[in-house]
Amino acid sequence: MSLNLFQDKGMALDRQRMSWKDMVGKPISKLDDDAFTRVRIILMNGLELDSLRTKQVALRMNAAARPLLAQLMRVEQHQATTINWLLGADHSPLETTIGYEQTAIEVTASVAQLEPDTYLAQGYRYALLEDFDHLYRYSALLDRLEGKDANNITQGYTDIVPARETWFHHRSPEHDLLEPYGPDAALATKLHALTLTGGEYQTHDYYMNIGPVFADPLARQLYAEIASVESQHITHYGSMLNPMESPLEKLLISEACEVWNYAGCAAQETNPRVRAIWERFLDYELGHFQLALQLFKDNERRDPAEVLGDGALPPFIQFQSQRDFVRQVVEQETGLRKDGTQYVGTEAEGKSSLVYRDAVNAGGSPSRTVSATYSWTSGTELMREPGELELAA
Repeated sequence: MSLNLFQDKGMALDRQRMSWKDMVGKPISKLDDDAFTRVRIILMNGLELDSLRTKQVALRMNAAARPLLAQLMRVEQHQATTINWLLGADHSPLETTIGYEQTAIEVTASVAQLEPDTYLAQGYRYALLEDFDHLYRYSALLDRLEGKDANNITQGYTDIVPARETWFHHRSPEHDLLEPYGPDAALATKLHALTLTGGEYQTHDYYMNIGPVFADPLARQLYAEIASVESQHITHYGSMLNPMESPLEKLLISEACEVWNYAGCAAQETNPRVRAIWERFLDYELGHFQLALQLFKDNERRDPAEVLGDGALPPFIQFQSQRDFVRQVVEQETGLRKDGTQYVGTEAEGKSSLVYRDAVNAGGSPSRTVSATYSWTSGTELMREPGELELAA
């Protein structure tokens, strides 16, 4: 799909109307639809919610833009509703959690391979290992509470084994930060960082909302533990973003990010009904981008090419199993830790993280407890003996 941000105009805002029937249609099936259809749904809901957050910030900081931003937010609220309501009642909250973690793994693995900045690419690989371990812990919880195999959700695309153990994810806050990309960063770098930040925001908020509804004490503790790590991931990815960008510059990048992601989803979607939604919302977002573009020009008096280059879209996230790449990262980088904004070996980890970790893990780790008697192997997964499942830290 060949698109250019400066040339493709999309649908005018005054034509972007949806009824409740449009928004709340038939959901996907957790068994009959391909798992990557659900991955795209989860990803794009996260992007829409993050776009709404960006506009709320801009709304509070630019009086002249308020009427337009209010109109854009209303449309994107309805887009987010349409997307999120595609997840059906045949998914239990815990099965949806498995879907969230699969999304984080497969999307982050693809982004890590596309990212041209080697330092930020390592940042994607670093957090990838943690989401990969979260999938294993939640799979153990699914087995414990519902007696279900998580592979029914992941459909064999994603390995279910430990990586960097969740126990070690708990860092003192200053060690979650990264050096941000600069003003001359490639458009791909900007879109990658914003996409992953939005995805982690959504995952964090979902866990914070769904965790308290469980009656099982261990489930409640596990959601609390991993929600804290997802909050760290928001800081990790969010600190990749250039803090010197103005609110309207961030709005422009946000709209470009939505165009890029909808185009990638439309190009790869296997469900015709869902593909039609991606195509419709791509048309919407091209229209939104043109409005953000004009707002940027009128208020900042800058050439948008300074922010977006020539307007050509970078390569899309690849919605396919990233198993071989993830296995390589698990093998080579599980022992990495953080010291400030740098990646170091286990022995050089920032000392304040050791103190922090001892405090939060003082009563034990829910993630260790939930998987203490759990091991899952199959012909499509890494084959290990139960005693080998916990990788060396």
